[in-house]
Amino acid sequence: MRTRTALAVAAAAIVALTAGCSSSGGGDGAASSSAPVGLKFLSLAWQKESVAANKEIVAEWNKANPNIQVEYVQGSWDNVNDQLVTSFEAGDPPDVIHDDSPALAGFAARGYLLDLTGKLSAELTADIPKPAWDTVTFSDGKGGQGVFGVPFLQESQIIIGNKKLLDDAGVRIPTPADPWTWDEFAEISKKLTKKGSYGVAWPLKSPVNKVLTLALNFDGTFFQVDGTKATVKVGPQEREVLQRIYDQLHTDKSADPATLGMGTADPLPGFYAGKYALLPTGVYLRQQVVEQAPEGFEWITIPPLKGTSSHQAAISQTLSVSADSEHPDEAAKFISYFLNSTNQAKLAKGDWLLPTSVKAASDPSMTTTENGWDVATASAKDLVVAPYLRVNGFDEWRSKVATPALQEYFAGKITLDQTAQRLVEEGNKVLERYNR
Repeated sequence: MRTRTALAVAAAAIVALTAGCSSSGGGDGAASSSAPVGLKFLSLAWQKESVAANKEIVAEWNKANPNIQVEYVQGSWDNVNDQLVTSFEAGDPPDVIHDDSPALAGFAARGYLLDLTGKLSAELTADIPKPAWDTVTFSDGKGGQGVFGVPFLQESQIIIGNKKLLDDAGVRIPTPADPWTWDEFAEISKKLTKKGSYGVAWPLKSPVNKVLTLALNFDGTFFQVDGTKATVKVGPQEREVLQRIYDQLHTDKSADPATLGMGTADPLPGFYAGKYALLPTGVYLRQQVVEQAPEGFEWITIPPLKGTSSHQAAISQTLSVSADSEHPDEAAKFISYFLNSTNQAKLAKGDWLLPTSVKAASDPSMTTTENGWDVATASAKDLVVAPYLRVNGFDEWRSKVATPALQEYFAGKITLDQTAQRLVEEGNKVLERYNR
């Protein structure tokens, strides 16, 4: 989802993951009839506010449920999947697992995760819309499907704008009900480009997820999926966003080519200095602007752009239950509490992301104009499940084929036709190994 900064917890997390996750006391790991049930909860929260919110909710649960005690285990996004594979294969994974939705498909197919259908509270189930549940619904590896996690936080792509530069140029400030179109965005970017400054910064060091997400604005999916088999396609719909970003870089020259090798947050110093007026980014980057922007710097959150729609790929942070948990019912009960609407609002604020809970999204803290929360929260309505999230072999296609091809294209080293040919031909060779 985002570029995550790992917390310094690797050694402690590995020990906690492999120490036996379902025992509740006693030298032999067996609980007496009077001992409370013990659950281990692996959390990947990493921002200070988010970690505090997670620990606070766990503490509240433990106080209210003396017979079901939850131990908070701090993990890291940097190595969580390797750790989980090790613990799954050893038969001692955490009871409750924090991850993101794309990672769940493989774990579910291998029987590592519990199907949560019918195990969660009716209130939680009804409070999360179907498009969010679709992100955690996968094959169970036995010919059926199941729900293998609870989606609770999501990310969307918005634009952060320098308010003074926008006001000075007299451009229209969009709203969620009346967003900029891509054509309008292009014209405004040109208008904001002056000598020594640019209308927009496109940090595309890791271009694939951003491109595939934004391509949905024009119904571009990049993949055709039939069951578990997928092939790559790059037709007119997929080319739209590729061409538009390229034009800003090389035709309009309204985007700074120097940002192509940058990570998401790298253009911020230039943004504060007025070198870039607009920065397309994930909603979470608002936190860094709040914390780092110079005193008096004014900025606004601009809604997602619109092509034929404003659709974007929905990727969820999730909580799952291990299939090997000795206390699956208690784990599901804890999740239902941890992700109720009040707690989701608290978690979303801590992570600067979007809650999946409808009730949480209507919380005053999620709809305030302060720091653009109203615009960010409204963008959740455009999140849809993208085909690429269900493609076996996507990670290899992204790293070995798509990333170098897109980097060369945006740098002007290959044409769009050559880019499309590489994505399809080299990509399908990669996917063939997964389609067998």
